[in-house]
Amino acid sequence: MSFVVITFMIKVRKLVKRFGLKTVLKGMDFSVKDGEFVALIGPNGAGKSTFLRILASLTRPSMGSVNVAGYNLPKESAEVRMRLGVVSHLPLLYVDLTAAENLKFYGKMYNLANLEERINEVLEMVGLTNRRDDLVRTYSRGMQQRLAIGRAVLHDPSVMLFDEPYTGLDQDASAMLDDVLRTVAARGRTVVMTSHDLARTEDLATRFDVLSRGKIAASATHKDFGSGNLLSFYKGVLEKGRKQ
Repeated sequence: MSFVVITFMIKVRKLVKRFGLKTVLKGMDFSVKDGEFVALIGPNGAGKSTFLRILASLTRPSMGSVNVAGYNLPKESAEVRMRLGVVSHLPLLYVDLTAAENLKFYGKMYNLANLEERINEVLEMVGLTNRRDDLVRTYSRGMQQRLAIGRAVLHDPSVMLFDEPYTGLDQDASAMLDDVLRTVAARGRTVVMTSHDLARTEDLATRFDVLSRGKIAASATHKDFGSGNLLSFYKGVLEKGRKQ
């Protein structure tokens, strides 16, 4: 039996996305290796959320090729969704169910074996074991976001997408989310995250891509700009783009 080794968990070529007469993504190229944590940064309106929605198979591209976990979108969207975990600023939880009931609902959608055991593992990972039987409507914003991450990792996806996960969180909740994201990354998952919080982003990600004017304008790692200089790198890329 032969096995296909997937070097790039995400591979996008010449991606175009139009909304009517407006073109948001203009021939975008983007690749992520297995196990990388990539931060996608850029100004408001650059198309970051649109791009993540395309990767999540929630929006169809106008042109170009999109491959996630070895499957092509939009043709093989069902296969992609089985291997994908998505977290946005909206937790996508049922507030009249408990944490455990929410996870059980989603677990049955994925036909997970040993579901109760997996629910216990996930609740422990996101620090909600003691609140497992409380209604989600009684949770703080930070607790709901932690449970949303639990929902997203429940089926052990190989790729995770985080779209502005810190939106609306206070400092304590953001710090707790940092810990959960580090745990997710430490388990070898491929992660793409958008965020305007550059300080937190710099601490978490291993690569930083700037999306500007519909394309990746620059890409860098910590070695390229040194600790504490992501903001300077980001401003420099945008300034260069304005002069062109």
